[in-house]
Amino acid sequence: MHKWFVYKELEQAAKAAAEFIADKIEASIQQKNICRVVLPGGNTPIYCLTYLAEKKLPWEKVHWYLGDERCFPAGHAERNDVMLDKYLWSKITDTHIYRMPTEKGVEEAAAAYRDVIAGFDCFDLAFLGIGEDGHTASLFPGNDALGDTRSVIPIYHAPKPPGERVSLSMETLKRTLNRVVLAGGKEKASIIARIKAGEPLPINCLGDIYWFVDEGVVASSI
Repeated sequence: MHKWFVYKELEQAAKAAAEFIADKIEASIQQKNICRVVLPGGNTPIYCLTYLAEKKLPWEKVHWYLGDERCFPAGHAERNDVMLDKYLWSKITDTHIYRMPTEKGVEEAAAAYRDVIAGFDCFDLAFLGIGEDGHTASLFPGNDALGDTRSVIPIYHAPKPPGERVSLSMETLKRTLNRVVLAGGKEKASIIARIKAGEPLPINCLGDIYWFVDEGVVASSI
């Protein structure tokens, strides 16, 4: 189900993940002249995005989407797209960016983003994050939204602030052709052990994932 690539340091894992993502982007463009990529928020992806931004790729053929977004005003420092602007989008040219308009509220933003992604069957690649509770995007364990089968869903009562968010749904991420997660640090070792044990966490319900991790995150040998 999962494929694991373990490196001594997180920086090495991030660089390898960037190489993998770049290769998948190039392969998709060669095959169909476009690549649709889902991106995460958080701090861990920054390493990988920095390396990815240095690649010489046909960026004009890459279309960028959000895996989830927090309900803050546009430009708020805690929004995922602000981080992505800083570390990736501002460093490459000819970008096609599709932001989640969460400043309009969860229901309106989710409906608007459903329209945005309605024109194609699936994403080519999703670069996802992993929380210490096993959530990915804004799909949290036990949240009512897990059962929402629409392509983009409103999230209420998230266990970490802000409580209101918008996320690609479980069904949408299941259909994605390639899924990648970068994780590092001993604080993630516990959740990685649970993932490897097959616990039915949101991240474990998506299908095959390419994991790029450092030695500190590995609770037992793979």
